Parts: sequence; C-alpha cells; structure tokens
Amino acid sequence: MEKINDIVIIEGMGYDSNIYIFEDIIVDTGTGDNIRYVKNSMKAADISCDDLSLIVNTHNHYDHIGGNRCFNLEVAMHREDAKAIEEGDDEATVARMFGRSMKGMKVDRKLGEGDKIYDFEVLHTPGHTKGGICLYNGETLISGDTVFAGGGFGRMDIGGDINDMKESLKRLSNLDVNYLLPGHGQWVNNGSKHVKMAYNMLDQY
Repeated sequence: MEKINDIVIIEGMGYDSNIYIFEDIIVDTGTGDNIRYVKNSMKAADISCDDLSLIVNTHNHYDHIGGNRCFNLEVAMHREDAKAIEEGDDEATVARMFGRSMKGMKVDRKLGEGDKIYDFEVLHTPGHTKGGICLYNGETLISGDTVFAGGGFGRMDIGGDINDMKESLKRLSNLDVNYLLPGHGQWVNNGSKHVKMAYNMLDQY
C-alpha cells in the first residue's frame, strides 16, 4: 500500500485491478475475491468504509467492478459501459470468463466527458471498452486499462476498438502527466513518457 499526494494506492492481488482512494472516492474495486486484503490495506491507511461514499469504475470489466458488491456504496460509471450492467451482459463485463455474473448490479450515476470528481476531470477514453474513462487533475492520470506503465495499453478484443484506442492515446499523449496510475501494474512518475510510448507503439499497427 502506497500513497501519492493524497491518493492511497492498493495494488491489485491476482486478477484484481489496482484500487485508488482519495477524498471519499474509491476508484475500481477489483474482483472482490481478495476483499479481506483490500480492507486490511484500507485499515492500514486509516480508511474506513464509512469514510467512502462513491465507487467510480474506470470501465465495466469484472476485474474492476466485481468488488463493488463488497461495499454498500453508490456506483458511478460512464454511460456507455453502464449499458452492459443494466442489460446483465456477462459477456461484455467478462464476468463469464471468471465464472461469475454481475446480474443485479446497478449504476447509480452515469458519467460523461468533462464531469468532475473533486479535482479530477472525467476523460472519455474508449478503446479497451466503449465507455472507458480516465481521471485527470492536471498532474495525475488514473488511467484504468487505457494505458499502463512501460508503454502498454489495454487489449481491444473484448469490447474494444483499435481506432478508438489510437484516438484516446493520442489525446492522452498531449496531456502533462506526472504520475501515471494504471489499472494494473506499477504506478510511475514521468507519466507523459509512458503514455507517448503507448501511443507510438499502437500507431505502428
């Protein structure tokens, strides 16, 4: 468990996504299979579930949303990715790949481009999914599975689109990113370098 400025970082265990907590917001919740580890990490950071009011999901894949059920909190997600939740589409959420179902889960708040989560702005960055988002505050980019450290980017064969991903990475490559906080793997500083690497790599396809 690490902390960047006021953002608590809980590194994903197993298939879990990374989890980021700031103010009363928890960004992504992993699969839920390792919830004891997550809650112990929160306790070590002196965070109680009672301190939180909203889950923000960067996209609708099970490894990022499965843990939502472990918290009695409202859920926010981009409206495009909320559709699969509302339709109970376990293929689109890849829940079926994990032998699970997300039927019965709801999205309380549908996000769109330019919405604000405290100091963070919602950036609609489709490519990995149609409704993938990043959160950006002028210094830190919480990037979900759009872009990873080392120039990686999210796979596009489970609800994504390569042309959307190219446009999203092109857009992100023009931002001034110090800290890159991805959906999986290690966070890094000098984030702009890593985003540009990802864009340049994908642009060769």
